[in-house]
Amino acid sequence: MGVKPRLLLLQCLVSTFACGAVAFTEEPADKASKSDGYCSRILRAQGTRREGYNEFRLRVEGEPENYQPGSTYRVTLSASSPSYFRGFTLIALREGKDGERDEDYAGNFQIIDEEDTQFMTNCPPAVTESTPRRRTRIQVFWTAPPTGSGCVILKASIVQKRIIYFQDEGSLTKRMCEKESPLGEATEKPILECCACGTAKYRLTFYGNWSEKVHPKDYPRRANHWSAIIGASHSKNYVLWEYGGYSSEGVKQVAELGSPVKMEEEIRQKGDEVLTVIKAKAQWPAWQPLNVRAAPSAEFSVDRTRHLMSFLTMLGPSPDWNVGLSAEDLCTKECGWVQKVVQDMIPWDAGTDSGVTYESPNKPTMPQEKIRPLTSLDHPQSPFYDPEGGPITPVARVMVERIARKGEQCNIVPDNVDDIVADIAQEEKEEDDTPETCIYSNWSPWSACSSSTCEKGKRMRQRMLKAQLDLSVPCPHTQDFEPCMGPGCSDEDASTCMMSEWITWSPCSVSCGMGMRSRERYVKQFPEDGSICTLPTEETEKCVVNDDCSPSSCLVTEWGEWDACSATCGLGMKRRERMVKMPPSDGSVCGAELAEVEKCMMPECHTIPCMLSPWSDWSDCSVTCGKGMRTRQRMLKSPVELGECTEELEQVEKCMLPECPMDCMVSEWSEWSECNKSCGKGHMIRTRMVKLEPQFGGDPCPETVQRKKCKIRKCNRGLGTSDERKRRKEAREKRRSKQNRDEEETVLRCKMRPWSAWTDCTKLCGGGIQERFMTVKKRFKNVQFSSCKDRKEIRACNVHPC
Repeated sequence: MGVKPRLLLLQCLVSTFACGAVAFTEEPADKASKSDGYCSRILRAQGTRREGYNEFRLRVEGEPENYQPGSTYRVTLSASSPSYFRGFTLIALREGKDGERDEDYAGNFQIIDEEDTQFMTNCPPAVTESTPRRRTRIQVFWTAPPTGSGCVILKASIVQKRIIYFQDEGSLTKRMCEKESPLGEATEKPILECCACGTAKYRLTFYGNWSEKVHPKDYPRRANHWSAIIGASHSKNYVLWEYGGYSSEGVKQVAELGSPVKMEEEIRQKGDEVLTVIKAKAQWPAWQPLNVRAAPSAEFSVDRTRHLMSFLTMLGPSPDWNVGLSAEDLCTKECGWVQKVVQDMIPWDAGTDSGVTYESPNKPTMPQEKIRPLTSLDHPQSPFYDPEGGPITPVARVMVERIARKGEQCNIVPDNVDDIVADIAQEEKEEDDTPETCIYSNWSPWSACSSSTCEKGKRMRQRMLKAQLDLSVPCPHTQDFEPCMGPGCSDEDASTCMMSEWITWSPCSVSCGMGMRSRERYVKQFPEDGSICTLPTEETEKCVVNDDCSPSSCLVTEWGEWDACSATCGLGMKRRERMVKMPPSDGSVCGAELAEVEKCMMPECHTIPCMLSPWSDWSDCSVTCGKGMRTRQRMLKSPVELGECTEELEQVEKCMLPECPMDCMVSEWSEWSECNKSCGKGHMIRTRMVKLEPQFGGDPCPETVQRKKCKIRKCNRGLGTSDERKRRKEAREKRRSKQNRDEEETVLRCKMRPWSAWTDCTKLCGGGIQERFMTVKKRFKNVQFSSCKDRKEIRACNVHPC
């Protein structure tokens, strides 16, 4: 068949350039036919380049040595000054692959600026320039491939003038390998079918690290907070949020308002696709030491079909920035349950608001954009901006720990010591969720245990609500309960065994009518005397899902928690609800009761210091335009005789109204010009310049050109006598001679550049001005600065009326 020169190389690299400067190679036609695509030609090309050529650089944001499967990175191709490039090609390959098959390519590129970059027509995995022109920098996003892809090679080729620079190593090549997952960590996307057995219970703990010390740029000292955490354990058929997807209305309300209400509604509407709704309280302020405020946490369960966990929380104030996990898989490929996940978090943009700073005014993104991670190169005004493109310092860390397993397990890998300890470890006591606006007395001593044997009982303690400083924020319980056992059943008693807490009840064995449910616990400590532990490790009880199992019956959820008592002291009411899980099959209305109300008794009401009224509305802004201040007040309702109140009664904050009008500003008038006629009637003009155009409705600019009449002398109708003509000629020569002497003196003092061209006229009619300049090119020695300086000339233009 002979040989076949690869004449289409430059067309595949940059279609708009000629191919004169490429060092072509030849290869057998039968080999060329195997890789007949444009992509493979790119990778076989060896263009002209110089040794040590490093004026161009391919860089991945953060300079990572390893990539996280499924994560998105910003890739930059740049030229150092004074170099530039006109065209380029960017491609990502699995290490050791030649690009002849689709599966040789790794990850996916995403276009950031369509005016700069586009996907190559004949090689879709590659990115190239949109139009050939001088440029020093381009950027694209690259999403890493899924788990098991191995190492990846990012390659770039450069077209400068008509020369192609292509490198297999060096500054135009970046090698990254897959980040190894610690033992027991969740599997990465794509999501696999879960083969684990039983169920597992987890605790999610959120550690905020967003503080003025760690993120000092423009940190909002007032009102900084994390919104309430909202999420769920769910199946792969439901997506709360994901990079590259669009925010739902629930995600939007969390991202912009910090409100989890709509998000929770969306989650509960998914029915059996969701196992547990994950909720944790908001944090005001965003950061406090852990010895002052415990980190918020929430518990949830997973099973074989609902083994994914997602959550989000807003950092506020912000346009639409959040952190969270998306579809974190807690099922291992060994058919077990992940023991622990620890993840540092950087904020992501929900794509619904275009603000660039923490306190940017609302600016809806139209049309809505896709969810994406924030980067340090997004905008110079961003609080996370770094001109070098370094990684963003994490704003939070989340830890997901397995605290229990239930049912028969089928993991292939035997349990290690950490698995066993995690299952029998005592669950941590819930952190105090007392709002700062609720003031309580100290807790009373614990009561005696309700059990006098080693069976599990309860004991109680109480406290009194002394003040509720903000009536809009409910105050939680005044009673606290904890499990206990009778005398002789403590850790110190060597003849008894210690048991874990009971795991939550299993679902009822039937979907309608009477069934059974069970729960389990584990032996924490066997008797030291070697005796057998006889305490039960499993309990069963009857359960009723729905009394009526006819076609007109409906399936409802378990009752929710009781709401807080409606009264802060004395007698009040509390309420709880449940939801319809499955409506009647015959289409009728569900007749089950969905709400319950009962009385509740709070501590006796007392008048105490610092009983305050609610805050008043904010006053009007102190200015009518621009930046000002506004205030609000509240009143002390309790008598002064009961004690001094140190709570603030007035608050002040900044307010912003539309910008103040700015009037036009002009310079002083120039000197009058010479008369435009040498005899008879003429006119003179003078001009002034606009220093500041009117803004925000300010007064318009006044006139910038004025004319007035002038009359030198009466013109002679004839040509005049020869003496008169001679005098006029001498006067002209005298003026010209003086001008030449001035220019010669300037030349002797310094070397000047020639006059520039006249600038465009500042107005199309009604009188404008033009300028031209002569600048100093070189000053000679012993010449004073004042005698050698730039020169400027001004003249009138377009003086005709509009």
